[in-house]
Amino acid sequence: MSMTLDAYNAFCGSLPHAQHVVQWGESHVWKVGGKVFAVAGWSKGAAPAVTFKCTPMAFELLKHAPGLRPAPYLASRGLTWLQRVSDASMDDAALNDYIRESHRLAGLALTRKRRRELGLE
Repeated sequence: MSMTLDAYNAFCGSLPHAQHVVQWGESHVWKVGGKVFAVAGWSKGAAPAVTFKCTPMAFELLKHAPGLRPAPYLASRGLTWLQRVSDASMDDAALNDYIRESHRLAGLALTRKRRRELGLE
């Protein structure tokens, strides 16, 4: 069973200093320190497509796996973001792990001072 939008929002909201906004055509966007780490939506009632940042190695390994694809817009600009459109090769537990890692990677993009302010150091 694919993650529901409520489960996605609950998980993202459990991460340290995560902030939720709805933008970009009703997408549920999660940020840490102003940096986006996950986006979900575009589902019209079905399980949401979930977009997340990943390492270059994970991107190369997963970008053609069933149910995953390079994230529209982001990946075409050279960014290592994937989008899960089904749970064919990534179950919800693994997706949560990748969202958690995306949160960590977004935090690393903050200044050292901002990371200290947020307690992410």
